[in-house]
Amino acid sequence: MKTTPPTGGTDIKAVTPPQTRPSRKATWLVRGVVLGLIALAVGIIWISNLWLTDRFTETTRNRGEIRLALYSNAITSELQRNRVVPLLLSRDPVMISALNSNDFSATSRRLISFSEEIGAAALRLLDQDGVIVASSDRNELGAAFRNSPYFVDALRTNETVFNATQLESGAYKFTYARRIESEKQGIGVIVVDVDLRQFETRWRSPSEAVLVANSEGQIVIATDPRWRGLDIAEALEKRTPDSALRRAFEATGGLFDIEQPDAYFRGEAVMEMVGRIPFRGWRITSFSTYASVRERVNGVLAIEIMAFAILLALAFYVLSRRAQTQAGFFRRESEELRALNLRLSREIAERQKVQKNLEVAEQSLAQSQKLAALGEMSAAVSHELNQPLAAMKTYLAGAKLLLQRRRPEEAQASFQRIDDLIERMGAITKQLKSYARKGGDALEPVDLRDAVRGALSMMEPQLKRGDVRVISTLPDEPVLVLGDRVRLEQVIINLFRNALDATKGVLKPQVEILLNSGETAVLSVRDNGEGLESLDELFEPFYTTKQPGEGVGLGLAISSGIVADLGGRLTARNGQAGGAVFEVQLPILGQDAIKTQPPTQLPASNSKVEAAE
Repeated sequence: MKTTPPTGGTDIKAVTPPQTRPSRKATWLVRGVVLGLIALAVGIIWISNLWLTDRFTETTRNRGEIRLALYSNAITSELQRNRVVPLLLSRDPVMISALNSNDFSATSRRLISFSEEIGAAALRLLDQDGVIVASSDRNELGAAFRNSPYFVDALRTNETVFNATQLESGAYKFTYARRIESEKQGIGVIVVDVDLRQFETRWRSPSEAVLVANSEGQIVIATDPRWRGLDIAEALEKRTPDSALRRAFEATGGLFDIEQPDAYFRGEAVMEMVGRIPFRGWRITSFSTYASVRERVNGVLAIEIMAFAILLALAFYVLSRRAQTQAGFFRRESEELRALNLRLSREIAERQKVQKNLEVAEQSLAQSQKLAALGEMSAAVSHELNQPLAAMKTYLAGAKLLLQRRRPEEAQASFQRIDDLIERMGAITKQLKSYARKGGDALEPVDLRDAVRGALSMMEPQLKRGDVRVISTLPDEPVLVLGDRVRLEQVIINLFRNALDATKGVLKPQVEILLNSGETAVLSVRDNGEGLESLDELFEPFYTTKQPGEGVGLGLAISSGIVADLGGRLTARNGQAGGAVFEVQLPILGQDAIKTQPPTQLPASNSKVEAAE
């Protein structure tokens, strides 16, 4: 940096302070302090390393033992939960009746429903010859397991039999089996598959290996599939050097050594923890690396090293002060450069802070969008599946009553309806995906009369329990539109449910469904409720006038989107005589499409619906 001398006759002379030469004694004193500080730092770091290693190792071991106990409880809970299933199913009159009559038409469907309800891996029913006659996996029907250990053992005893069979792939198959008796004679066997392989995925970690061995020492569950069927010593030798556990050892480094490791893997020290599973003498073992211990110890050591570095910096600062007294000539320039560096540092810090805030804001916005999409989809699924679930509950209650009255043929019809509802729920979830993501299946000609009848059939269980008068006015001729019947039924059901909710406080509730055809197809749903308050926000997502827990405000938003996708529009207004009127307008197809459309007939409904032609 150059300085320009001032103009004028005055000369400026630089005043140089007298230089003082430090004494030899003071110099050696400072050097001794620095050397002592370095020796103290080395000693403290060494002692801290040993003490912290023991302490953090013990903490890690305690946490590992707690985690091992949780693993053991999870396996025990899964086994106990599935152990009760064969006992209950062996006394099921439907299973006994099916084996006696050799009629297994509804047995597989029953096992599928039980499997979904209890969360079992698989359920299968074997006759007395060992042939699968019913199964939650219908691909297994007809397979013979006469020589299977679980079938042979179950026929020999009246108790529930547990078997662990190793398959050709090396994996173990765990089953509970129990004999089904009729008049004290074995007529079949019920088998429940226990899914213990799910724990292998949950326990898999790059720094930990977990295995479960039976009473004979053979590994039946392991995070590494190649360990199954071996003992622990063979399993450790079978691991290749480039495995996940090996890579974890190499990544953590070796800043310190473990004095007394529990075990060695390829020459590396590992922490071995063994727990007991209260089931047939099973034991669970985990091998953990010392990565977490090393990280925590290194963190504390880094703080200590930093503290001693600061002390050394202060000591060197004292030494540098002596040198600074001899550099007075450059003091001003150094101060100016220091001030400039300080300003630059502040600007850099401010810019880094702004950049960090910007990144945090972008991440928060992205996360909010994800949560909003997830919340909207979850609420939509809950809203759209509520009606089929209510209908399934009603049909199940009726089927239970019919079975108690020994009328299985009529109960068969209820189960068939439940099966149809399940297929419909699948179709609803498929359509909900199209609400979150544009695009869907190909459209086809649909008779709006069939869609109205199907929607009323879906609402039949609710109509039987209510006092609402429903008037349905449909034309004699088909009213064909280009659309999707399932999605149209969703719209009609949503409008119908809103009308039912609007008439809850009315003395004589009434809902009218009117279908007209002309240049366009117009479907009107009227009620005699209190009417609509806010028409502007009516079709906005999550807008609702219902009490908390009765609705989430997505029905009209979804219905409006479906109608718009089909090329129509959904409108709402208040009726002249009171109540609300919702109208669905859709483009109607030509006469050629009407002639080629086959007639569709639906079963007559017993609900309180008055049809006016």
